Amino acid sequence: MLARRAFRPRPCAALATGALCLLQASSARAASGAPAALPSLDELWVLFAAVLVFFMQAGFKCLEVGLTQRKSGTSVAMKNLIDWVLTTLFFFLFGFGFLFGRSLSGLLGTDLFALEGFERHHHALGLTFFLFQAAFAGTSTTIVSGAMAERTSFMAYLVGCIWLAGFVYPVFGHWVWSGAFDPNNPGWLEQLGFMDFAGSSVVHSTGAWFALVGMTLVGPRRGRFDAHGAPRPLRSHSIAYAGLGVFILWMGWWGFNGGSTLAFNASVARIILNTNLAGAMGGFVAFAHAQAFPGRKDVAEKFLGGILGGLVAITAGCHVVTPLAALAVGAAAGLVHNLSYDWMLYRLRIDDPVAAVPVHGFCGVWGVLAVALFGRPERLNHPWLYQLGIQALGAAVCLVWAALNAAFVFTLVGKTIGLRVTATEEELGVELTPDLMGRGPSPRPPS
Repeated sequence: MLARRAFRPRPCAALATGALCLLQASSARAASGAPAALPSLDELWVLFAAVLVFFMQAGFKCLEVGLTQRKSGTSVAMKNLIDWVLTTLFFFLFGFGFLFGRSLSGLLGTDLFALEGFERHHHALGLTFFLFQAAFAGTSTTIVSGAMAERTSFMAYLVGCIWLAGFVYPVFGHWVWSGAFDPNNPGWLEQLGFMDFAGSSVVHSTGAWFALVGMTLVGPRRGRFDAHGAPRPLRSHSIAYAGLGVFILWMGWWGFNGGSTLAFNASVARIILNTNLAGAMGGFVAFAHAQAFPGRKDVAEKFLGGILGGLVAITAGCHVVTPLAALAVGAAAGLVHNLSYDWMLYRLRIDDPVAAVPVHGFCGVWGVLAVALFGRPERLNHPWLYQLGIQALGAAVCLVWAALNAAFVFTLVGKTIGLRVTATEEELGVELTPDLMGRGPSPRPPS
């Protein structure tokens, strides 16, 4: 106490000195073989990254509420909350085991359900590893929320969310990432040399293709297309609110990709730089392309989607590309987003309220292929052309796996509890669905 009064160190300096002492003490204990009482720097970084990835849920909520109609804001927000609740529970009970458990011929995990036996693996990150992976699972499931918004039954959405978080996402993840938990336990795509660093396919495309089948089966929102099939505009709640969502997601992506190193090392800064550059270039190209075709609308939506498309695309190869290559990946992603956006809306007449499939599906596929096209040769698992074939195989497997499961679960739901809300509920706007509240929609307030 006397020394503190004499020297009067600044609070920030004292905190920094204390943190360094704690880390040094932790390192010394680890080196001596004693049980570590404090987390390592690697664990602290990945835990912080997990928090950033978790906060992406708020970004998705803002984006989806902003891009859907005002009357559906509460319903969309509730779905974003409930899919995280369900993901937390079912990924803990089943998903983590299917993803990282002892592999059955490289097909799926067979233990670690409810984390039973987790401690025996002595993973360097401990439970932080689970928290980081749970946040990833939540990202995949919430993609479905916006894509099927404003016309899907709440209970139908819950069933789809449970199936995706508890089985579909973890099984495909096992094929690609199982070795991240135990290097002696790789999945079959991982054994072939398929590369997806942070989830362009595992997280994003899986959710997008699952959503694509769901939105196709449930059909478009009422009034989205006229009698001749031409799209009609449905007024978004708030582009400004959606823009806030993109900012939150962009920030979260720094943890999404940077934390996937599973260590705080020299590659983290380059990965985050590549992530940032690809997102910026994706938005720039998408905006420029949309402005170059004045007959097309949705310029703001394409700009926002181009940013996200660039971020999705770089996610697979952010660890193996140079910053200039990251710009190229992002530029192509902006174009891929806009072309697939128009193709789905004007040609296929599929109603995707938040452009989830162009962003997470098509840009996710591009990102997986870009690993072979732009990755530094010494960082690839095979020569680039052979690697490209492996990447294409992995992207195709992701599409087939997610689509077949979505067709199964949503067809079953449609034939039992029903997939779509009633016309009256959809017309008035279901602020809180009858499935949740046990009552019908509130009438529209008088004008």
